[in-house]
Amino acid sequence: MNFSATALQRVFTTAVVTSAVAVTPLFGAIAQAQTLNGAGATFPAPLYERYAREVRKKHPELKINYQGIGSGGGIRQTIAGTVDFGGSDAAMTDAEIAKVKNGVILVPTAGGAVSVVYNVPGVNNLRLSRGTLPAIFSGQITNWNDPKIKADNPGVNLPSQPIRFAVRADSSGTTFIFTNHLSAISPYFRGRIGANTAPKWTLPNVLRGKGNPGVAALVARTPGSIGYVEYAYAAKNNLRSAQIQNKKGEFVAPSLQTANAALSTVSFPDNFRTFVGDPGQGYPIVGLTWMMVYRQYADAAKSQAVKKWINWVLKDGQQFNDDLNYTRIPASVANRVLQTVNSNVKP
Repeated sequence: MNFSATALQRVFTTAVVTSAVAVTPLFGAIAQAQTLNGAGATFPAPLYERYAREVRKKHPELKINYQGIGSGGGIRQTIAGTVDFGGSDAAMTDAEIAKVKNGVILVPTAGGAVSVVYNVPGVNNLRLSRGTLPAIFSGQITNWNDPKIKADNPGVNLPSQPIRFAVRADSSGTTFIFTNHLSAISPYFRGRIGANTAPKWTLPNVLRGKGNPGVAALVARTPGSIGYVEYAYAAKNNLRSAQIQNKKGEFVAPSLQTANAALSTVSFPDNFRTFVGDPGQGYPIVGLTWMMVYRQYADAAKSQAVKKWINWVLKDGQQFNDDLNYTRIPASVANRVLQTVNSNVKP
């Protein structure tokens, strides 16, 4: 079969035009691709890692990187403007918000329980009352066979062994949730330690771990230790969690169900900042976690990517909270948050 030069030129030209048309949408998609970098709380890190994987199924052009560096680090980087969004379990204060040059919106994403985890060989169902727990973490109780712990656990063979305390080495929202509860139920703890992301612990035998993973690892390998971690880390590391006495006098173990019960009556003001010190029911040591997004971004592409991300988190993403033992944000609250984000996040 013979082709003339003109025919060959026509075929070649057609092929080039067809190829250009075919690849144009691809280049358009590449141009629209966005990477969002976030950092902060380790409390929701397992959930945010799941979000980052799942969001790409609906938005393949959106890539999310999140580093669990602690809530304090998340707030500092948000203020410094070195991340696209921050994460914290301690809602930013008015003073911190005022330092954010481009403005900030607090976006509640999940709630959960903070487990009091322990490693005491032979003790499988430790119970800690409202008087005993703050006394332990304020340094008033330093031995496992203290009369107060024994009174909470009749018939349990508690060892005559010093308590090793595992706490956070970094500024931490998990620590804030924990100390906020202890401050709410104990005037002594409130005056001596207080609710804080980085309290000055007045404890003997203190071990310090970075992030929830660090504290979980310390408790797992240290007999005689007690500490606090987000419930998902306790479950993941097969750590024993104490039953904690709530306001009703019930001893309650942490779980998704008992955390939901505790958070069911929480109200959210216009800035979505709320604190749960001593809930009336359910597991008593619970809190919320927030993403922090700017009101103004450098360009339209970035602001649109952030809105796309937050819309997915509060609509599609909430279904994954249950899988990892986090509570969901109520739909009515999520809708209010999305109205705020969609109206106020701009280039």
